Amino acid sequence: MEQLNEANDVLSKDEEEENTSTGKSLFLGLQHVLAMDLFIPPIILAGLLSLSVGDTALLIQMTFLACGIATLIQAGFAMKLPVMQGPSFVPLSALAAIGTTSGIGAMIGSLMPGALLIALLGKPLKLFSKVVMKFIPPIVAGTVIVVVGISLMPSAINSIYSAEGSFNVNFFIAFLTAAILIGSMYIGEKTASRFKFIKLISVILSLGIGTMTASFFGLVDFSSVASSSWFALPSVFALGTPTFELDAILIMMLIYVIVVIETTGTWFTVSEVSDQELDDKRLNGGAFGEGLGCFVGSFFGGTPVTGYSSNAGIIAITGVRNRKPILAGGMILVALGMMPKFMNVIASIPGVVINGVFAILCVVIMMNGFKVIKHSPFTERNMIVIGVPVMMAMFAVLIPAEVSNSLPNIVMYIVSSGTAVGAISALVLNIVLPEKSDDQVMTTEREMNYATR
Repeated sequence: MEQLNEANDVLSKDEEEENTSTGKSLFLGLQHVLAMDLFIPPIILAGLLSLSVGDTALLIQMTFLACGIATLIQAGFAMKLPVMQGPSFVPLSALAAIGTTSGIGAMIGSLMPGALLIALLGKPLKLFSKVVMKFIPPIVAGTVIVVVGISLMPSAINSIYSAEGSFNVNFFIAFLTAAILIGSMYIGEKTASRFKFIKLISVILSLGIGTMTASFFGLVDFSSVASSSWFALPSVFALGTPTFELDAILIMMLIYVIVVIETTGTWFTVSEVSDQELDDKRLNGGAFGEGLGCFVGSFFGGTPVTGYSSNAGIIAITGVRNRKPILAGGMILVALGMMPKFMNVIASIPGVVINGVFAILCVVIMMNGFKVIKHSPFTERNMIVIGVPVMMAMFAVLIPAEVSNSLPNIVMYIVSSGTAVGAISALVLNIVLPEKSDDQVMTTEREMNYATR
């Protein structure tokens, strides 16, 4: 009887895959795209690199294209789970340090070898699943996510303080934008089902109202939109020809490991909500797809991609668990990546508006990390594994510029990224601090309960 029920479950999933029409897939795919907010990381990176509006629009455009291609690779034939790929926040500080110190070419060149390494660990070496099981338990993955949110907060807040113009005006606009985002998220979460869509469009809504408010103070300039074309084919290395510097390559290899730790938590979440097993084959396929997607994206200048956990929420809400909407979302991203005019509209959003949203997103990222960590017992050993990496990340974030600039390049690239410092600390501490036997049993039981929820 149990085998019959399992067979019926498989059959129902196959029927669902077949019965999702093209129109419904496109609609759900667009919904997945709207939930991603994937234009935030390239805008933040562009600000850190002091790019012009035109180059910022180009970076956003290439990021959309890279994410679309990576999604088609991952969901289409690599991992074969409904996972949307979007730009990771993790590498931003390191990429900015490489770009400002050695140039955009060195930044682009640093993306390629690390991406190939991750792909090779997945296939043909098939080592990635073994590494995950041994070195990346939930306490490490959750701590890395917490560190990402906390280490990026100062960047968002300082950008509001240092923005050109009146501080009072800038603070008001950023505060209003953040308040709209918080209100939209709360309304969408707590009210009747007919208002659920407000949560899905909360970022777009807050950016729109924030930009409208900023326009009353003369802070919006859409002149680049009028001069840009509606459609343009992508060009390889549009932002600069890659150059290869060993220091930059080594730090990005380390960053890629951290990105994969981040995305592993998303894979487990998607596996749970889609009711599909995340076995060794899919873990290795996911690493291969992640690496290949990042490698292809680097040709267009896109930042490293990662699985987006927000899309797991869409799957849970809609109940559509197959890959058709995800593949449709990937095609939509590729299409949007060929629309420069649309990208110039996004690039024209004032920095204080972007950073008002970015600050709240840092909080959301941090709290998602705590949601993963809560399944580990709160022992003294685990408090050290969680707390010390956060402290080390803040140590890196707050290091004076004159100190970091005096360091060798590879060391400077590492300490420029609070996420890198915090993630390394979490990995090392989890390995060198042995668990007591009782704690080990408790941890295993909690992780098993979490995996079977």
